[in-house]
Amino acid sequence: MAGQRMFVAVVPPDDVKEELSDFLEPRGGMPWIDPEQWHLTLAFLPSVHERDLDELIEALVRVAQRHEPFDLSLAGAGAFPDALSAKLLWMAPAADLGALASGVRNACNSAGATPDGQRFVGHLTIARLHRGMDARKWLQVLDTFRSDPWTVTEIELVASHLREGPSGRPRYETVASVALGTR
Repeated sequence: MAGQRMFVAVVPPDDVKEELSDFLEPRGGMPWIDPEQWHLTLAFLPSVHERDLDELIEALVRVAQRHEPFDLSLAGAGAFPDALSAKLLWMAPAADLGALASGVRNACNSAGATPDGQRFVGHLTIARLHRGMDARKWLQVLDTFRSDPWTVTEIELVASHLREGPSGRPRYETVASVALGTR
């Protein structure tokens, strides 16, 4: 039996989500993602089995304890696969999340929840496009956004329930919140 789709992420606080939402709101013509779904994925886990869940959470606790809380903001934008044939628009973190993501991915792998293997690119997805488009002008506009900074104090393990959310989008359910640093 296949396991559950999950991811480990940094979730911006509500005031930052509201700030970005207010910036995007007058900019129609784009299928913006619901702010409640905004997150910065550290590891995507295509198949987590129930039997591995406790070990996964314990591994995430161990890695989170090795990373102190840090300040983060959103600044800059990008597109996947690229600006000329964009299918996804995203905002960039103004800090390097690579070390945290690497630790999280190693912890997931050691707990039997193998990450997807994609190269890590820190991003917060704001739009999924139905077909590829030239997004260079959109990226110029999105590049002007700078969020207020916030302190990241935890990472979240989130279950993704496909097609259970509004308009057939995924519904996200936080399975565990894990504090950064030793307290």
